[in-house]
Amino acid sequence: MNFLRGVMGGQPTGPQPSGAETIQKLCDRVASSTLLEDRRDAVRALKALSKKYRLEVASQAMSHLIHILQTDSSDSEIIGYTLDTLYNIFSNDEEEEQDESEDENGQKQADDLGCQFTEIFIKEPENVTLLLSLLEEFDFHVRWPGVKLLTALLKNQCSQVQAVILVSPMGVSRLMDLLADTREVIRNDGLLLLQHLTKCNAAIQKIVAFENAFERLLDIITEEGNSDGGIVVEDCLLLLLNLLKNNSSNQNFFKEGSYIQRMKPWFEVGDENLGWSAQKVTNLHLMLQLVRVMVSPVNPPGATSSCQKSMYHCGLLQQLCTILMATGVPADILTETINTVSEVIRGSQVNQDYFASVNAPSNPPRPAIVVLLMSMVNERQPFVLRCAVLYCFQCFLYKNQKGQGEIVATLLPSTIDANSISAGQLLCGGLFSTDSVSNWCAAVALAHALQDNMTQKEQLLRVQLATSLGNPPVSLLQQCTNILSQGNKINRRGSKVQTRVGLLMLLCTWINNCPIAVTHFLHNQANIPFLTGQISENLEEDEQLVQGLCALLLGICIYYNDNSLENYTKEKLKQLIEKRIGKENFVEKLGSICKHELYSRAAQKPQPVFSSPDQMLFDHEFTKLVKELEAVITKAVHKSSEEEKKEEEVKKTLEQHDSIVTQYKELIREQDTQINELKTQVSSMKTQNEQLQASLTQQLSQLQQHKDQYNVLKLKLGKDSQQHDAHGEGAQVNGVQSEELSRLWEELEELKKQHGVLQGQLTEKDSLIEKMKSEGAHPVEGTAGSSENNSELQKELETLRAQVQSQSAEISQLQAERQELLKKAETLGMASAPGNADGSAAAAKITELEKRLSEVTAETEKIKEEGKIWSNLKVDLEQQVATANSSVAILQNEKSKLQQEVAESKKEQDDLLMLLADQDQKIKSLKEKLKELGEPIEEDDDLDTRDQYDDEDDEDDD
Repeated sequence: MNFLRGVMGGQPTGPQPSGAETIQKLCDRVASSTLLEDRRDAVRALKALSKKYRLEVASQAMSHLIHILQTDSSDSEIIGYTLDTLYNIFSNDEEEEQDESEDENGQKQADDLGCQFTEIFIKEPENVTLLLSLLEEFDFHVRWPGVKLLTALLKNQCSQVQAVILVSPMGVSRLMDLLADTREVIRNDGLLLLQHLTKCNAAIQKIVAFENAFERLLDIITEEGNSDGGIVVEDCLLLLLNLLKNNSSNQNFFKEGSYIQRMKPWFEVGDENLGWSAQKVTNLHLMLQLVRVMVSPVNPPGATSSCQKSMYHCGLLQQLCTILMATGVPADILTETINTVSEVIRGSQVNQDYFASVNAPSNPPRPAIVVLLMSMVNERQPFVLRCAVLYCFQCFLYKNQKGQGEIVATLLPSTIDANSISAGQLLCGGLFSTDSVSNWCAAVALAHALQDNMTQKEQLLRVQLATSLGNPPVSLLQQCTNILSQGNKINRRGSKVQTRVGLLMLLCTWINNCPIAVTHFLHNQANIPFLTGQISENLEEDEQLVQGLCALLLGICIYYNDNSLENYTKEKLKQLIEKRIGKENFVEKLGSICKHELYSRAAQKPQPVFSSPDQMLFDHEFTKLVKELEAVITKAVHKSSEEEKKEEEVKKTLEQHDSIVTQYKELIREQDTQINELKTQVSSMKTQNEQLQASLTQQLSQLQQHKDQYNVLKLKLGKDSQQHDAHGEGAQVNGVQSEELSRLWEELEELKKQHGVLQGQLTEKDSLIEKMKSEGAHPVEGTAGSSENNSELQKELETLRAQVQSQSAEISQLQAERQELLKKAETLGMASAPGNADGSAAAAKITELEKRLSEVTAETEKIKEEGKIWSNLKVDLEQQVATANSSVAILQNEKSKLQQEVAESKKEQDDLLMLLADQDQKIKSLKEKLKELGEPIEEDDDLDTRDQYDDEDDEDDD
């Protein structure tokens, strides 16, 4: 332990070993020591040397330290020392602190060293998995170093470590548990770890989001005080930005989870706004960026619009407008708030209407748009703020024809109010001011008021400007061209180019796709010579962009020319270009716009972002316009007059063809309407036909009924006449009656016979029932006999039931016959005379038969009652049989138990006999040995053995 004492601060004795030798000895001790205390001391010493001798410890001890993590995980102290040592090896924090004293090469070498060690460590993915499993340990001395070590690995080799964690089971979930740790140090370092973990990895971002990260992070931000919180709030916001930026799935999950509503308290900054700490400014800046991420123009349009609606309904937009109009807000926060409001209202009609209604808290109140435009055209305001206001104005007018009309209306003569400042007045003031930035911003803002709106382009032609006293008013279009022609007199080169570029973009947007505006522009005789002169001159590099824009403006005049002016028709303008400029030169100047460096930069995103005022040249929407017009203008310029004539002829023929097609379409529509009307008529006639058919069939059926009734009446009349014609027919009727009576006597005899048979059957059944009653009175002994008798009884009962059913059927048949006889008797009684003797006898016989039938029915009812009694008796017998069967089963169970007990007792007796036989053998052998030794044997032993044999004999007898 002497070298350990030297390392840990003991008194040096003799020559001291070098650092590499000491580390080698410590590594040997870690590898070879059997005692945990020795290994722990050695690892503690390596930790102390790991900062100073980083390379040596990493090269010699890394494998031993990994082995310690694998084998000694039960001891938290040695695991903590090991993790701290590995962290010192991988981390570049020490070198970052010494950055002032070291040069850049040394720092780069240190960073490379940490990356190399990390690469060696993660070459085995099990090492990272081992660290993730150690994070489940709640001990502070294990968990905290593990979090720091994993963070250092992610800093050095982010993508490789992310890949390992992604495939590790429950890897991300274990890291998410760090946010729930009650110890703030671990929770805060866990936030830093998750920041590095979620960088540029959409799969991990989704997993973290679905592990309830949004809920936890928003809870932490609320607990820490929202925007007034410390650096923990900043870390949470940075993590939220990682999860939401460029991840549409997480953005949709954030919106669907109603988390946008929880962002509103972030922007409740209060009215005093006296103190804005640096941390609060940072927090609020990140919060505004989060809002912008949700409504960014690069997001899918549907997702952006739904987020915009949510922000309006929850009051977030109103809260942002409050900050926008508040006093004492820092300039950078105000700028970012303007940019955020811009993207919240961009393309959303509801949000744009609300923004138009916002007023600034001034006296008198002014619209927020007017206040912002005052800042935009004020050259004393910060350049970044002016760009933000321009972006806000552009977003307010984006796809908002209502807002465009309101802005243009403030320029029209009928709506100008001399007592108030309007947006139109501010734009005109900025357009004609001496500040080139104001010129450019006002020109672009006015161009957005005309974007894709033909009505407002025509309305703006009505605007008249008073230039000076005594001179007539000049149109706005003419004033813009006047400023262009006077641009050469401005000495400042940069401002001259910027102003002219802004005005040319405004003019191109204005007259594009508007033939009336083109005619107004061409009506001024000086405009075309000015444009051709600008394009044909050999200007400096800065002026070449102006030449390209002039070529674009001239090309628009050709393409959208309606040939209403004789001096400036399409053909004459093309001839002018060919003579004074040259077609190839013109096309080259036109194509130079897209080749400009700032053009491609402005075409990337809608927000105007410029590092300096000199770079403020192109607008995003204007780049789209150039891309659309370049090809069509080039094609229009190269076309000859013959081609144009052919195209015009083709257009005329196409128009004629279209007119013919429209005529045919109208004819087809008319025919379709006629066909539909005829179809409706046919369907109505079909229904009428069906109704007529139904009524016809009904009338035919009624006619047939009337015919039948007529035939019946005719037959009745014929019978009555026959009865009155002949008197001898009465004898025939009496003969018929006598035949009927004889047949009735025969039927009565048959009924008597059947009744006798039934009486015999009833007596048999009575005797059988009595017999069964007598048998049922004596209980049957034995289970076998009872079951046999029970089966016989069931058979007899079934036969009885069948007989009863047959008897009931016979009775019903007799009753039916009785009814028939009664009917016949009634008919005979009606037909016969009152004093007829045969009729009275038949009536007497019928009454006698009825009496007998009533007796038979009474006896049958009696049989049914006895059958019910017998069925009840049968049920009682079945219950007795069931009880007997259950008692027999119980006795059999007891018998089987007794037999089992007897078998067990016999087995025990056999075992005892075997033991006694063994003891007897042992006693005999002992006696023989005693005899051999000459020892005397007592008689008691003999008696005992005899008694044993007697007992054995008795057991055998038993």
